[in-house]
Amino acid sequence: MPEYTSFFYGTLMHPKILTRVIANDGKHLKFCPAVLLDHTRHKVKYADYPGVIPSNQAKSLFEYSLTQEERSVRGTLVIGLTAKDIYALDIFEGSEYSRESIPAHPLDSLHDISAYALKQGSLPAHPPPLPPTSELLPPIPAHTYIYRDEKNLEAQLWSYEDFVEKNAWKWHGEAADNNEDITEVDRRRENGQKEVEALGA
Repeated sequence: MPEYTSFFYGTLMHPKILTRVIANDGKHLKFCPAVLLDHTRHKVKYADYPGVIPSNQAKSLFEYSLTQEERSVRGTLVIGLTAKDIYALDIFEGSEYSRESIPAHPLDSLHDISAYALKQGSLPAHPPPLPPTSELLPPIPAHTYIYRDEKNLEAQLWSYEDFVEKNAWKWHGEAADNNEDITEVDRRRENGQKEVEALGA
């Protein structure tokens, strides 16, 4: 069975949200902090979640030159995703995003995502400073979801720290049962399983 590697930079950085979307415990997954260079992460208008675009497309949103840190998107590199996981993730991200292959630089060694989710719940909100670009580990090709319509992005850079503090609770646990972005994945997954069962009957 093929395995996929993805770079997540928004809600799916939170292990409990990722495992809720893919509807399994994530025991088959390994992850580590990572960085995507020459991209910017913006708050999507009227939403909790962000969108990422190449930094050269983001120039029109700012009246000042961005620092290297601002042109670098922190996220997680997740290794071992299955085709079923990717199916659920594509539904979750929806038509606002395009899944593309990008090079992401690991910032640490790999960890077991299910054990980390049970122990910690989310990634540190205050990561250490990025090393110089020349000292980064070699990049790993990964899928990520690039935002399609930059006009629907705010100039404000999205903060994972603020998301964890104010909004992450809406995306996992009992609250996720009332989150339309989550329940749409559940509905499509259930319908897909019924179609497969019908074909096999």
